[in-house]
Parts: sequence; structure tokens; C-alpha cells
Amino acid sequence: MRSLRFCLSSFLVGTAAMAATNSSPVTFNKEVLPILQKNCQGCHRPGEVAPMSLLTYKDARPWAKSIKTAVVSRKMPPWFADTRVGHFANQMTLSEADINTLVSWVDNGTPEGNPKDMPAALTFPDGWSIKPDLVVEMSKPFIVPAKGTINYKFQVVKTNFPEDMWVTAAEMRPGDAKVVHHGKVWVRPPGSHWMENAIPGESYDNQNNRDIMGSKQMEEGGGTDILGKYNPGLGMQEFIVEGAAKFVRKGSDLVFENHYTADGVETANISKLALTLAKAPPTRREYYYTSGPSANNLVIPAGDSNAEVVGEVTVDKDHVKLVYMQPHMHLLGKDMEIRAVYPTGEMQTLLRAKWDFNWQQGYELKEPLPLPRGTRLISIVHFDNSANNPYATDPTKEVVWGDQTWEEMSNLFVGVTIDLHERTDKMFVRSGPSKLKRVPGVAGPTMATLDLPSKSSETPK
Repeated sequence: MRSLRFCLSSFLVGTAAMAATNSSPVTFNKEVLPILQKNCQGCHRPGEVAPMSLLTYKDARPWAKSIKTAVVSRKMPPWFADTRVGHFANQMTLSEADINTLVSWVDNGTPEGNPKDMPAALTFPDGWSIKPDLVVEMSKPFIVPAKGTINYKFQVVKTNFPEDMWVTAAEMRPGDAKVVHHGKVWVRPPGSHWMENAIPGESYDNQNNRDIMGSKQMEEGGGTDILGKYNPGLGMQEFIVEGAAKFVRKGSDLVFENHYTADGVETANISKLALTLAKAPPTRREYYYTSGPSANNLVIPAGDSNAEVVGEVTVDKDHVKLVYMQPHMHLLGKDMEIRAVYPTGEMQTLLRAKWDFNWQQGYELKEPLPLPRGTRLISIVHFDNSANNPYATDPTKEVVWGDQTWEEMSNLFVGVTIDLHERTDKMFVRSGPSKLKRVPGVAGPTMATLDLPSKSSETPK
């Protein structure tokens, strides 16, 4: 494999060099900048997650060799899904022509070119990737300690929206990205008992404040939904497929959930959420189901470098369409595969992706995929709990499900569209291996616990 990669890299470089000798040199202003604008500047700009800016020639020139290495190896732009499986609207991969252009620019001395060839600079309004109609922020900062373990923190913000809202896009941002690994903003509809005794502005956690936290009532129809999410690599989220939008009922409040990580310095954080609102009545509702084919019963053996864990849920509503998938694991995660087993007996692979805890991607389907009632969604996940994994906290110990990063999760956030007035409770029900009890010392659940048909496909139905 290494020889193949070396040959491919050499071929790309050689092709680019020959192209450069037969035509005018590739310049930053004319050929390179449009590629960076389209594929890179969303993250590579001041205040964003990337370590350097690529907005201008002055910004990019010192990083030229690193850019070449990253694009030839396809490390950048980051995209972890197998391109042979599924079709995704947000796929971030460079074409061979774009790679050759960047390589040629670097190999021929990184010329800047004529300023008149520059495309207009992209605009990023007030740091947001969207043009918000509404911005809500935590009403009180949470003080992140300099060191130690911090449980997931939840804070109620009394928005009490005066009218029903249909939201077409959302973007969550931390106050300080160095201490927020990921976060969510939940809708708490009127009448919900979740955190009903919480003091707005105060931060609570499930471990120490169970009497106040209560339940999100996801399975009982409490109506809670994720309105926006933040984690490295995710960016803003749109909810407009087939004229859809997310629904926020009049009188709802928001709950900010933050997973904090101590950074050596006491830090105050106020996370924010920006929203754009529908300008016309939606035709469908988009909804995030936060516990797809998960495996709360997982057991990862000590020292296992490729521990297998599977999960399963079954669709229990009509007219459900899949539009979004986002795997979630912690530091031991390696990869996840998602399959659909339809009532007809046909099995289809929807996603096969590597996992990077530091760059957690979501995958937007190019076309909504109908999931008839009775369809089973199956996750097949692998973990590395061996000494070869530098992130394994203690490879001599078995690992089970838990909130903290030294524990593990095997979960899939599932975005679906449903009929406008469909109830959101019991959309998926646990089935198959996800209903089994955890048995300490017994790895899995593994694929041996799955009931799989013989017919399968890796292409869209």
C-alpha cells in the first residue's frame, strides 16, 4: 500500500510538472485562490478551528509545502467516508485537477500572479457561516477549571419564544473553542418536565444534579430536539431538504449542553446559537433522533485492537426519510458502518467511514432516503483498546459505555424528515443486539447477534 501511495504521489507531481512546462505557470491569484475559497477557507480563517489562515497569498505562502503534502495524501480537506458507498451533499474531496493545480503551484515556486486575476474575497458575516435572524447565548458564563474532569454541563436559557418558529439553519459556537470539545442546543418545549426546577443561567450535570436534571423524555414524546450542534469539523447545519425546517413551539426554552475539557487555565465560556428562520411555510419537518443504532450495552475488552460492537433500531413510523448521519464515539473509536435492512429483506450499506475524535463529521445525503416502517438501521463499529492506541487511557482495563472521553460510546445521530404534524416519540425502537443486557467480560455485542439477510447493496435504492 505504501508503494502504491508513493507511485500515486509521484505520478501527480510528475503530471503537474509537465503541465506547468507546457502552459503558463499556475499562480495563486488566478488558479489557487478559487480552490482555497471553495474548499478551505470555511475553517482556515481567523477565529476558526484550523491552525492557520488561508485567506491571502501572504497567509498561504509559508504553508505551501504542507498544503502539497496534505492534498496529495488526501488528509485535507478532511473526509472520512468511503467514496464508494453512498452519495453525500457535503462531501469535501478535491478533484484530481485541483490537486494537480496545487502541486504545480508549489513545485514552480508559488508565484503570486496578477492581482487583477483574484476572485472577490468571500464574506463571513460577524464570524458566523450563516446570516442569522436570531442569536441566543448562555445567560451566564460557565467557569471551566484549569484542570480536572468536568461532567457534561447543561444550562437552561429562558427564551420563551412568543410564537411558533420554523428554523432553516443553525450554527452553535463556543465562547472559547480551546475548552469546549463539543456541544448541543436542545429545544425544551412548553410543558416539558426536563430540568423544570433548574435555575436559568446555572449549569448542572447528570452525575451531581440528577434530581434537577430529570429526563429529556426522548422516548416519551417530550418533544425535545437538537436545534444546533458544535464539534470540530461540523460547521453550520441546514434543515431545508424537500422544503423542510425544524419546529420550535411557542413558549419553548433552550438548553445549552457543553462538553468541557480543562486546558490548564481557568476559562469563562459563553456558547451561542445563531438561527435563520423560514421565509415560507415548510412542507416537512426535520428532526434529529439522538440515539440511533447505539450500543449502550457495549463491552470493549482490555488489549483488543479491533473490538467489534453492533447496535440496531427499527423504524416505527410511516413516511420517514433519512437525510443525515453523524457517528459518535470517543478516543478508542476506529470506524463505523451503517446498514439498512428493509422489510423486503434487502440490505443496503449507507455509510462506511473512519473515525477521528478531533474532527467529527456529519454526512448529509444528496437525496432523502425513504425508510419504510419496519426498516432496521444497523451500526457496525470497531474500537482500539490496545497499547498501540496512544489515546487509550488504560489498555489493561475493559471499557464500557459512559459520558467521559476515557469511557466509550457507539452512537449515531440520525436526521430524518417526517410529516409536518407527525409525533416525534417512538420514531425508532431498540431492537436486536441493542436490547441485550451487558455482560461484563463478554465482548460486544458482535455481528454474531445480528439477523442479517443474504441480499445486500452498496448503491442507493
